[in-house]
Amino acid sequence: MGTSGNGSLCRSRLTAARKIAMLASFHYSHSTMINFRLDRTSGVTTYWQIVQQVRHAVRVGRLKAGDQLPTVREVVAKLAINPNTVLKAYRELERDGLVASRPGQGTFVTKAAHAMPVTAHTALRRSLERWIRSAREAGLDVENIQAIVATTLQESKEKVDTA
Repeated sequence: MGTSGNGSLCRSRLTAARKIAMLASFHYSHSTMINFRLDRTSGVTTYWQIVQQVRHAVRVGRLKAGDQLPTVREVVAKLAINPNTVLKAYRELERDGLVASRPGQGTFVTKAAHAMPVTAHTALRRSLERWIRSAREAGLDVENIQAIVATTLQESKEKVDTA
């Protein structure tokens, strides 16, 4: 096994360490949590992944007005990314009016745009999970399910836009 065996073991440990670093959890006041997950193979820029994850957390009610985002230093330490990447994401969220930066204090969610009540979210999610289970039992794979959902969302949006 020699050197190549040790090399693959070392690469395996590095890969595991990177995966752990990419699944960073941040805890805030009001028992809120956001998990930044970076998919380095997606082709989506790191800053945009952070922006989308904060928007999603606000939309589903996991982040509320007044909740603090992790500091740039915390994100950099957990995800091993450039501080300018985090700053760019936070500036984008600030331009959208979703967060506000308070010098010396941090970055805080300012509004819960499009947030739905947790009870509504839970009920809808359960319904969606039942539908996905039925789709899987009918033989659909993930790509087919995603295609149906995307098409249905687009058609629904077009109907609303023309109504």
